[in-house]
Amino acid sequence: MPDDALLTVRDLHVRFYTYSGEVQAIAGVGFDLNRTGTLGLVGETGCGKSVTAMSILRILPAKTAEIVRGSICYDGVDLLKLPEREMQKVRGKQISMVFQDPQTSLNPTMKIGDQIREAIRLHWNTNRKAMQKRVLEALQSVELPDQERIAKSYPIQLSGGMAQRCMIAMAMSCDPSLLILDEPTTALDVTIQAQIFDLLRHLQSRTGLTLLLITHDLGAVWDMCDDVAVMYAGNVVEIAARSRIFMENYHPYTKALLGALPDIADVGAPLRTLPGNVPNLVEPPSGCRFHPRCPCAMDICGREIPRLRYVEERHAVACHLA
Repeated sequence: MPDDALLTVRDLHVRFYTYSGEVQAIAGVGFDLNRTGTLGLVGETGCGKSVTAMSILRILPAKTAEIVRGSICYDGVDLLKLPEREMQKVRGKQISMVFQDPQTSLNPTMKIGDQIREAIRLHWNTNRKAMQKRVLEALQSVELPDQERIAKSYPIQLSGGMAQRCMIAMAMSCDPSLLILDEPTTALDVTIQAQIFDLLRHLQSRTGLTLLLITHDLGAVWDMCDDVAVMYAGNVVEIAARSRIFMENYHPYTKALLGALPDIADVGAPLRTLPGNVPNLVEPPSGCRFHPRCPCAMDICGREIPRLRYVEERHAVACHLA
C-alpha cells in the first residue's frame, strides 16, 4: 500500500447472479485514494461505479452478488478479510457514504434528528443529552440554519438541497476519515449543486476528509477532484491527475467520453456520439471490453486483456496502444 494512500483497491472482481446468467460486473478494478485527496470515479451509467463503492463498504446484496476476489485495504487493513462484526464498526465511523437521491435514501416516516441520532447511536455510547447536542452540531456543520427546527422535520418538509445537506450531516456525524459520494447532486439544480460542492470543500479543508466522488458529471470532476479514474464496463481504463485526464489522455474511451461534451463555442453543432452499445456483461467481449466500439482496435485487442500500466508517473492506462 503506498505511503500516502488511505484506500487501495486491487484486482477487484464482483459477480451478480441473475435469471439471465452470471453478470461479470467488476473485472479487475484497482486504484489508490490518497489521504485528504479527492478521487473522481467516472464513466457512463452501468459501468460499475456504484458497485465498486458498495463493495468497499461490503453492502452488496448478499444473495445475488459476490466479491469473487481482490483486496480493499483501508489504512492498511484489508476490509474483505474482516468479520462482519468488525466491518460494522467501519461503516459510518471510518468510512461513510452519501447516496444519490436524499428523498429516497432518507426514511420518510422518521424525523431528521431521529435518523442522525440513530447513526450516532450505532457508534457512540453516550447519553441522550450529549447525543442531541451532537445531532445539532452535525446539522450546523453543513451550514443549515435553525437546526432544532430541521431536526424535528420530516424529509418531505425539506427542499432537495436541505435534504442532501442532512444526508451529509448524517454521514459526517461520527467523524469518518473517508466519505464516498454517489452522484450527490444529480437531483439538484445547478446553483444548489455549486453550494453542495462548496460545502464539501469546506468540510474537507476543516477536517482533512478524504473523498471518493462517483459521478458522470465531468464538470463536477474538474471542479472537485485531484485525480480521476475512468471506468468502462467494469474495468478501470485510465487513471491520472485531473488536468492530465482532460488535457493529455491516452485511452480511446476517455477521448470519446470527453469528446461527447458539448462545445459552447459551436452552438447548434450535433453532439458527437460513440457508435455501438455497452457490452452485455453476461457474455462480455473477449480481450479489451471496449474493442467492439473502439476506432483504434487492433487484432490483439480482441485476444488479450490489456493490463493497467503506468505510462508516466501517476498516469496509468489499460490499452495496447498506450
